[in-house]
Amino acid sequence: MCGIIACVGCGDDTLDTLVHGLSKLDYRGYDSAGVALTAPGDETVAVVKREGKLERLREALDQADAAGTAPSGTVGMAHTRWSTHGPPSDANAHPHTDCSGEVAVVHNGIIENYQTLRDELEAAGHEFRSETDTEVIPHLIEDLLAGPEYDHADPEPAIREAMTRLEGSFAVVVSVAGVETLFASRQDNPLVLGASPRDAESASGERSEPRAGATYLASDVPAFREFTDRVVYLENGEFARIDTDGFTITDSDGGVVEKTVETVDWDPEDTGKSGYDHFMLKEIYEQPRALRQCLQGRVDEMGGRVTLDVDIEPERVQFVACGTSYHAALYGAELFREAGVPAQCFLASEYATSTPPVDDALVVGVTQSGETADTLSALREARSRGARTLACTNTVGSTAARECDEALFIRSGPEIGVAATKTFASQQTALNMLALSVAQQRGRAGTMRESLSALRDLPGEVQAILDESSAEAVAEEFVDAPSYFFIGRGVHYPVALEGALKLKEISYKHAEGFASGELKHGPLALVTGETPVFAVVTGDGPLATKTIGNVKEVESRDAPVVAVTDGRSDVGRYADHVLEIPEAPPRTAAVLANVQLQLVAYHVADMLGRPIDKPRNLAKSVTVE
Repeated sequence: MCGIIACVGCGDDTLDTLVHGLSKLDYRGYDSAGVALTAPGDETVAVVKREGKLERLREALDQADAAGTAPSGTVGMAHTRWSTHGPPSDANAHPHTDCSGEVAVVHNGIIENYQTLRDELEAAGHEFRSETDTEVIPHLIEDLLAGPEYDHADPEPAIREAMTRLEGSFAVVVSVAGVETLFASRQDNPLVLGASPRDAESASGERSEPRAGATYLASDVPAFREFTDRVVYLENGEFARIDTDGFTITDSDGGVVEKTVETVDWDPEDTGKSGYDHFMLKEIYEQPRALRQCLQGRVDEMGGRVTLDVDIEPERVQFVACGTSYHAALYGAELFREAGVPAQCFLASEYATSTPPVDDALVVGVTQSGETADTLSALREARSRGARTLACTNTVGSTAARECDEALFIRSGPEIGVAATKTFASQQTALNMLALSVAQQRGRAGTMRESLSALRDLPGEVQAILDESSAEAVAEEFVDAPSYFFIGRGVHYPVALEGALKLKEISYKHAEGFASGELKHGPLALVTGETPVFAVVTGDGPLATKTIGNVKEVESRDAPVVAVTDGRSDVGRYADHVLEIPEAPPRTAAVLANVQLQLVAYHVADMLGRPIDKPRNLAKSVTVE
């Protein structure tokens, strides 16, 4: 989704800091970029923005520098836009300004009442230059500043008033020409403040380098992580003012809010490619480490226990999630049912608009970023109906983590590629532990030591797959296929869905996942000799036997079959290719099988020359409904 970076106190490095911050937000998905700077004495805010990727903005800035017209200033903000209102264009790119160019704004989210505000402002004589909802904000501030009750020298009251007029979801940063201050507010869209070492010292007694005296605002921590590891997360309705003296955060009534300055515990180098061609491939290969981090301190194999820092004893569970996280939730729901806890899984976007009865259910929101708008809406609806909520997320300090009653962190570290990989594996593992902890409480732990042993072995088994996989050869054979099917049963059904999603989102090829038994109820009509079918089959029990029957159905239609298997069944004799995984119980075999399918998707997309880390039309964190 759209990205924001803003700063005060960087001096002559302001422009470079902004462009560097945009490069760190490059992974989020966007179609235009821009910067705005001002300094004391300026009559207008200098803005440069371009449709397209960051390279086009850099070219424009280089041309301006050669002509002696490059923007400069000590206060700045920058933005990457993902189109909602109006197509990608220079005019629709952020930042947006008012009629005179004195007020500049960057904005993430959607202003739902923008048309009403725009009609009012146009009637008052304001001229709009874009099709965006965002542009109403600087014009609204300009209109208020023109009134007798507000003073241009101290624009904060007018900006605060403007924020109260906005309806919808937003993270907004405002700059006013000649004023060495940035103003910001948020509602249902993330905004995080990067505190200078001086600010952090007052809270923690420690010092940090570099950039003492600089303060940052961003939509995500990577934008400023190389300059400070001290962060403050803004809550809904809070208003931030940052200047050369630091920052002040107030509530909607203007009262000062005392905020905790937290420390980000990951290194800036974690967001680099480390020699890999793509972030996605790097993150696939980071999965053994991510799983170790997820399991660390939580699994006591000798004692036969799982210890999680959550307090739940659910009678039943409702999962809400979107995309890849929804597939993890489907997997988790299956494990809860095995533990004797009735569990359902809902697409968050549907749950939020047609909520089923909550009663005594624990509602679990699965969200990598903790900022997914549909999932947050579903969790808020559940809470409004009296449900206890739990966030399963990767992001400490995220909105979901703060708003839910409990939070279970998956500990994957930063994930830059738009297509989720290591976070899906870590979600599977975290939900695995959560289900086992509930089984303990209900006296249904059964083969707990076997399950804990399987979890312990996961990182090493994933590493073995990465070291030995033949996925690249499979991808090479089927790279030109017009369509791909993925099938699985039980906990492997979500893996089939995820395998299809990974392939379609990064290769742009048609791919579908099915519960194995559903093929004969319609989809089999689409199977031809050019339709590779990836079948996830592990163990040698009834589910494996039934899935092998489905494999025979497609084989008899001349479809090539790729079996993802541990070799315990005879599915290999009916397959054209076998992607091997180590023997493991079904609950962890599902994690292993997914790694093979991730590699297939990656290699197909790579062979097709796709922009793997930034697939078209997609964003890493979807913060609009």
